[in-house]
Amino acid sequence: MEGSWLAIIPFVVVIVTAMATKQVFPGLTLGLVVGAYIVEPSLIGGIEQATQYIVGSLTDINNLKIIIFLYMFSGLVGIMKASGGIKGFVELTSKKINSKREALLLTWTSTLGTFSAPSFRIVTVAPIMKALLQKINMTRKELAFMIETSTQPVIVLIPIATAFVGYMVSVIEMGLQNQGIEADPYSLFIRSIPFNFFAISMIIIGTLFVIFRHSKEVDQDERDPEQIKEEDNTAVSDEISAKPWNLIIPVSLVIILTLFLTWWDGNQQGHGFFQAFIEADVLQAMVMALFITLIITIFMQIIQKNSLKTTIHEFIEAGNNLMSVILLLAVVWALSSVTEDLGFSTFVTNNVDWVPTMLIPPVMFLIGSFVSYFIGSSWGTWGILMPLGISLAQVADASLPLVIGAVFASGSFGSIASPLSDNNNTIAGLLNINAVQYARYKLVPALIALGISAVLYGVMTYVL
Repeated sequence: MEGSWLAIIPFVVVIVTAMATKQVFPGLTLGLVVGAYIVEPSLIGGIEQATQYIVGSLTDINNLKIIIFLYMFSGLVGIMKASGGIKGFVELTSKKINSKREALLLTWTSTLGTFSAPSFRIVTVAPIMKALLQKINMTRKELAFMIETSTQPVIVLIPIATAFVGYMVSVIEMGLQNQGIEADPYSLFIRSIPFNFFAISMIIIGTLFVIFRHSKEVDQDERDPEQIKEEDNTAVSDEISAKPWNLIIPVSLVIILTLFLTWWDGNQQGHGFFQAFIEADVLQAMVMALFITLIITIFMQIIQKNSLKTTIHEFIEAGNNLMSVILLLAVVWALSSVTEDLGFSTFVTNNVDWVPTMLIPPVMFLIGSFVSYFIGSSWGTWGILMPLGISLAQVADASLPLVIGAVFASGSFGSIASPLSDNNNTIAGLLNINAVQYARYKLVPALIALGISAVLYGVMTYVL
């Protein structure tokens, strides 16, 4: 469908409904239905089309891998919790973690082994830090933001062994091919990293925000505070024996196997050591590593003479706790499909001819940030805008690494600030906080980083 203003209607419906209800799911669902009826304007056709979009989102191979990974890892956390792994780890770390700054240091230290993908990092770190929440003076929103600040902004700056590298290089390659430019896409990606000003600014501002902001708010997520406290203490209950190795071994296995299987996948494709990490299917490696770890963890429980029936029950119960997040992601993916069918990317492309030549990097960044906020997807934003950015850079003889960095930075803004972001909704689900209120909480530091980044792009346009 040719791009027109109709393409933005579903996003407007989502944002308005989410703000009115303070819940993201009703907005997403209504936006999906409205978009489906625009695509297929008939009484039954619209509902049928909406259903097809949801089914399509759930049968996409990469989406399925994400769903399987989230469910299995949540189940693994359930096993670690029930077998005393989390309690043992909390007892080991609680002797040294007594303040917000020490918790921040632990969060950043954990980045060393969990940088493969945002979802991997969030589901690994959030349950552990949540168990420590009673010891440190932080709200759940502060804890969530502390984890998120060290997630997407960090991962987009890492040039190997992440789920992002292959895709980021591929969208650069697509843009170069569209313009007939002979250049190495990976080399351009490396050169663009210092120009991802939003990611760099967000790391600094987010860290300062967590350290120096003294929140007076109390978490009131539509539940009884005593119920929240009781829930948080289940992992450290007196009825559970402290066995830190029931956490340390599984988490270490997931990390080590993910790195090894990432290399192995790329090596099997005939690539050298470093190139193997770039070309590998990291998401596939993550799922395989987690599956192997899950099998080993279950055997560990059998050796410790823990009930197999109880272990499986804990796995299923913990996995099911994440079904609301998985359902939310399915609707987000479906909404992305309907807006693409409405020609959203074409609409954006057709309405940027007013951009002044000398302002291409900052304007591309601001347009991309606007797009990523509404669609909640960094990958979607990069796919929409990278070919356009490279085209404009070539016409205006602008710095390619600077423009590429601006496009990547704009996608990261939506990943952090948008209430539709996968990361936003996953961590909100794990920490039991309202996704819309949490997104609003992050908006101020995100906008500060956005403003700083826009200025830097303007300055660097004249410097380079």
